[in-house]
Amino acid sequence: MKKLIKYVMIDILRNKVVLGYTLFLLAVSMSVFSLDDNSSKGLLSLLNIVLIIVPLLSVIFSTIYVYNSSEFIELLVSQPIKRTTLLTSIYAGLASSLMLAVIIGIGLPVLLYDRSDVGLTLVLAAVMLTAVFTGLAILASVITRDKAKGIGVAILLWFYFAIIFDGLILFLLFQFADYPLEKISIGLTALNPIDLSRILVLLKMDISAMMGYTGAVFKEFFEGMTGYFFIILVMLAWICSPIMLAIKRFNKKDL
Repeated sequence: MKKLIKYVMIDILRNKVVLGYTLFLLAVSMSVFSLDDNSSKGLLSLLNIVLIIVPLLSVIFSTIYVYNSSEFIELLVSQPIKRTTLLTSIYAGLASSLMLAVIIGIGLPVLLYDRSDVGLTLVLAAVMLTAVFTGLAILASVITRDKAKGIGVAILLWFYFAIIFDGLILFLLFQFADYPLEKISIGLTALNPIDLSRILVLLKMDISAMMGYTGAVFKEFFEGMTGYFFIILVMLAWICSPIMLAIKRFNKKDL
C-alpha cells in the first residue's frame, strides 16, 4: 500500500497541472497579502479562493486522473491486491498531493503574513475541503464508466455545494419563515462541507455580518469550542463517507 501511495504521489507531483495549481495559489496568496497592510482583509480574500477554487480544481483534477489511470487500475486489479487497498491508496496519494499543493500555495504565505489562529484555521479548512472533494471525485468516477459523464457529475457536485445549496436553503427559510427553523438550519448546514468551512473560519474571525443566517444561528447555538469540534467531526464524516461509498461500489464493479 505504501509503495502504491508513493507511486501515485510521485506521478501527480510530476504533473504540470499540479505544479501550475501550486504556483497559482502561491502567486494569488502573496498578491492578496501584499496589496493591503491589513492581513485580515487578505485572509477574507483567500477565504473566497479556498471556498471556490480549491474544491473545483480538486474535484476536476482527481476525476480526470482516475479516468486517465483506468488501464493502470485494471492492471492492478488483476494482481493479488485487494480492491479496497487499491482505491484507498489512490485516494491517499491524490489527496496528499493536492493537500501539499494547498499547504505550499496557501500555507506558506499565511505563515509569512499572518500566523494567527484565523490563518491556521483557513489552511485547515482548505486541506479538509481538498480531502472531501477528492473523495467525491473518486466516487463520481467509480459510479460511471463514461469519462465525460463522470467529469460532468463531479462538476455538478461542486456546483451544487458551491452555489445551488445556499439558494435552496434561502428558499426554504423564506417559505417557512413563520416556523422555528434554527435547529433545522444547523442540520442543513451540516450537509454542505463548503458552508461548514466558511463558518469555521468566520467563527474564528468573529465577523457576524458575513456569516449569513445559518452562520449567525450556528454561532448562537454553539458556545465556545463546541462549535469548532462539531464542524471538525462533521467534516471528518464528509472526508470518510465518499471514499467509503466509492470502495463499496468499486468492490462490486465489473471492470
